[in-house]
Amino acid sequence: MLPISITRTTTPKQRPDEAHLGFGRYFTDHMFVMDYTEGKGWHDPRVVPYAPFSMDPATMCLHYAQETFEGMKAYRHADGSLALFRPLENIRRLNNSDRRLCIPQLDEEQVLEAIKTIVRVDADWVPKSYETSLYIRPFVFATEVGVGVHPSNTYKFVIILSPVGAYYPEGVNPVKIYVEDEFTRASVGGTGFTKAAANYAISLAAQEKAMKLGYTQVLWLDSVEKKYVEEVGTMNVAFVIDGKVVTPSLDTGSILPGITRKSMIELVRSWGIPVEERKIAITELMEAAENGKLEEAFGTGTAAVISPIGELFYEGKTVTISGFKTGKLTQKIYDELTAIQWGRKADPFGWVVKI
Repeated sequence: MLPISITRTTTPKQRPDEAHLGFGRYFTDHMFVMDYTEGKGWHDPRVVPYAPFSMDPATMCLHYAQETFEGMKAYRHADGSLALFRPLENIRRLNNSDRRLCIPQLDEEQVLEAIKTIVRVDADWVPKSYETSLYIRPFVFATEVGVGVHPSNTYKFVIILSPVGAYYPEGVNPVKIYVEDEFTRASVGGTGFTKAAANYAISLAAQEKAMKLGYTQVLWLDSVEKKYVEEVGTMNVAFVIDGKVVTPSLDTGSILPGITRKSMIELVRSWGIPVEERKIAITELMEAAENGKLEEAFGTGTAAVISPIGELFYEGKTVTISGFKTGKLTQKIYDELTAIQWGRKADPFGWVVKI
């Protein structure tokens, strides 16, 4: 493992008010940077003061979107210690994304040590208020200068940190979802399973459309038949149908394999509740909602952990789920996962990694 050099800032920033953190609005004093050069590999891992990058206008990532990223959090436990939640899962997913975009692989242990190091350096930035956390954004981008279409020969791997507020300061509340049947997010054989920047640019038009219609998020359908449910907004999605948790399977490669999704499945199965990973037609969902078999629905993701869904709109029809209230199982999953993440409950799965 390469040693990480640390250069501390001489002009620390003023800490933001923890009562008004929001999400992704403030950034800490330092960042981690490591470079890649063809023939040399990854080199020069370092923690340096947070600062802008100087980029040539012909830098390849600006033209061909060779960029991947991850999202995870550091949590402050009641005893003051800091912890990560399943960090190796995020690191492995980053490498899977990189492989698809022809970006060189990162050493898992080097990345984990980089995350721990940068969080330790900026430990004072980890907020202390209830259900606040430090959002961790690792990302990789192509840095070669040139406009020929080919994989870059140089890259930067960077980690930045952002203190974030409680996602549900007033309690877990359901959202309204618009089923998108015009635009699609990803296709079979594409990059849907990756956290690539371009995937999120593609999603913006549908998100804008949904918001203009009064909906919080979109529910994506498959790109071939526009029939099968894939994701909701930037989260995975799950439904409680006839006492079973049903979630779209990942075998098409067009759905992001979420770490929160995986944790939810493992948790629910440990309670003896059946989970089905399979294709789910939107018509099946609408019919299940109309005949009372669709008991609950929720999204899973790092930012919100669990986001209950109270309403679906599809082809002129609106259905309400769980009386537009957070379902019992949805709330239980949220409570259990967050209790483990913030150290309020023992971790029987070995998911928590101390810093």
